[in-house]
Amino acid sequence: MAKLATYTTQVAWQGEHWGHVVMGNGPEMAFSAPPDAHGHAGVLTPEDAFVAAANTCVMMMFLWACERFKLDLVSYRCQVDGVKKIELDRTELFTELRFWPEIVVRASAGVDAAGMEARVHRALAAAQKYSLVANSVKSEISIAPHITILPQENPA
Repeated sequence: MAKLATYTTQVAWQGEHWGHVVMGNGPEMAFSAPPDAHGHAGVLTPEDAFVAAANTCVMMMFLWACERFKLDLVSYRCQVDGVKKIELDRTELFTELRFWPEIVVRASAGVDAAGMEARVHRALAAAQKYSLVANSVKSEISIAPHITILPQENPA
C-alpha cells in the first residue's frame, strides 16, 4: 500500500500585486508576479518558485544518486531555464525545463575517465527518474551536463 505525505503552504494577499507565503518547513517570504505581468522585481515569483522546485529537487536526488553510485562529488552547480509559452488568449504553460549542471567529481581507483563520466550520467538519470517535482510536471525536461573529472587524490 502506498504511503501518503502532505506538504502545506499558506499565502496571504498583502495589497496590490503583493503576497506573503509561509512554507510548511518554516521559511516565509514576500512574493509577486514577475514585472512583465504587473508584478515587482527582486522578490520570489510563482515562475521562479516552479523552476527552483525542479532544480532543487533534481539536485537533492543527484546527491542521493552520488552516494548510491559511490561518486566522490567535489562540486555541483546547476542553472535551469524554464521556457514559458504564452498563448494568444494569455494562457501560459512551461513547455520545457532545461538543466545545465556543472559537476566536478574525483576519479575512483580502477575507473577510467569514460567510466567515471558514464557513472555521472547514470546518477543524473536516476536523479531525474526519482525527482518528485520532475515527475510531477508535464514540461519536457532536458539535461546537458558539463562534467569535470579530477584525478584521484594520492594519500600523503
